[in-house]
Amino acid sequence: MARSLRIAFVHPDLGIGGAERLVVDAAVSLQKRGHRVVIYTMHHDLSHCFAETRDGTLDVRVGGNWPIPRSIGGRFHILCTTLRSLMLARQVTNDPEKYDALFVDQLSAPIPLLKYTHAHIFFYCHFPDYLLARRDTLGQRLYRAPFDLLEEFTTGEADEIVVNSRFTQETFRKAFPHLSKIPKVLIPALNFEAYDRPVDSSDPLLCALHTEKQIVLSINRFERKKDIGLALRSFALCLQENGPKRAVASNCCLVVAGGWDPCVVENTQHLRELDAQAKQLGLRTHTIAPWQASKEALALLPDDAVGAPNITDDGSTDQLASVDVLFLPSFTENQRAHLLSAARCVVYTPTNEHLGIVPLEAMYMRVPVVAANSGGPRETIQHGQTGFLCEPTEDTFAVAISKLLAMDDDKWRAMGDAGHDRVKLAFSLDTFGAKLEHLIFGMLQRPTSASVVLGVLMTLFIFFAVTTALLLTWWR
Repeated sequence: MARSLRIAFVHPDLGIGGAERLVVDAAVSLQKRGHRVVIYTMHHDLSHCFAETRDGTLDVRVGGNWPIPRSIGGRFHILCTTLRSLMLARQVTNDPEKYDALFVDQLSAPIPLLKYTHAHIFFYCHFPDYLLARRDTLGQRLYRAPFDLLEEFTTGEADEIVVNSRFTQETFRKAFPHLSKIPKVLIPALNFEAYDRPVDSSDPLLCALHTEKQIVLSINRFERKKDIGLALRSFALCLQENGPKRAVASNCCLVVAGGWDPCVVENTQHLRELDAQAKQLGLRTHTIAPWQASKEALALLPDDAVGAPNITDDGSTDQLASVDVLFLPSFTENQRAHLLSAARCVVYTPTNEHLGIVPLEAMYMRVPVVAANSGGPRETIQHGQTGFLCEPTEDTFAVAISKLLAMDDDKWRAMGDAGHDRVKLAFSLDTFGAKLEHLIFGMLQRPTSASVVLGVLMTLFIFFAVTTALLLTWWR
């Protein structure tokens, strides 16, 4: 039997998203295998997180919040995030509890400081951050330059580097040409127990979702790079008189659910943008406010937003009868389970997504998926068998959606069953946990890849880089 390890996870924001789902599942999996697990994070909102992080399943410790804000005047986000990550790393290094391994993801900047713990560093790269940033102007390019260099150098400081798909592995190689390390691939998995739980039909938050319509479901964070507008345009095309299978689509509702944090400016802006875009397309919209949202958060939602508990339902009222698009920001896990159990199809719109946990969730719940034919979904979705891979245009997506809406029920169920079987065979949490544990033990057999002296030099570089970025941006 393998010895028990002390493992700490270092994750920036423990909210609701694919990266957070992976971190939680990895932590729970290692804990079930007998290891001592702690999660350090800069932000943990108990009303906007996965249940395992608030019900005592996992030990979550918050730090790095003071004195660095999330942004300065709505700007300098990467600068502030980098500095906050260093403050969090300082908390980890000062913790009297010592660790054998540190699981770091998303941000590599704190790795040199974390070397002071003398623990081995396991870095999980969801996707190179610098490829996600905009560089439309000279000022933006100057501002990002030191952070891009910082990301490559600090990533190379990890003792083990792992990515989430073969697509990300190839992207990593091109993004960081100066790194000799070739990352291993560890595809995320699903905790089947979380999806096998029956829906709590007595939950009052489900009243707002009661409908006789077929549901087309989109699940994504409210971020522009997720291209949720593609789902709106495709659905609108299905409803046009000259669109494909209009008679079937007219009895459907598009539900756009996803992570929405009132503290994240892009989340609040983009939800309003999508609501306006849907109305311009002639779609009737409605927004259900997050459970227990504050007055400040409610003010950031579209004007027609209402709280789900304010809706009463005797079981006979179709709450979505006059709605074409329902926006559901920060949905609960029970709402997610209900939607996945009721959906006719899931529409996954990001292009070149590094992996995408949503298609796995949908397939496990026997819901066919329509996704862009690029990135990680090409490694998880079997075209024509568990869903459809399409070019990211409204025409191709509308055709695929319409096929699933009009599909014979027996054929539709067969496609759903094929997706369920595929996920159960290839993406189980037990398999993921065993591979993760094997990688960590293998890493521990090797000496750490960098000395504390190099850590000091890298730390000085961090402060030099962020200071230079601040001066350049302020000057611009």
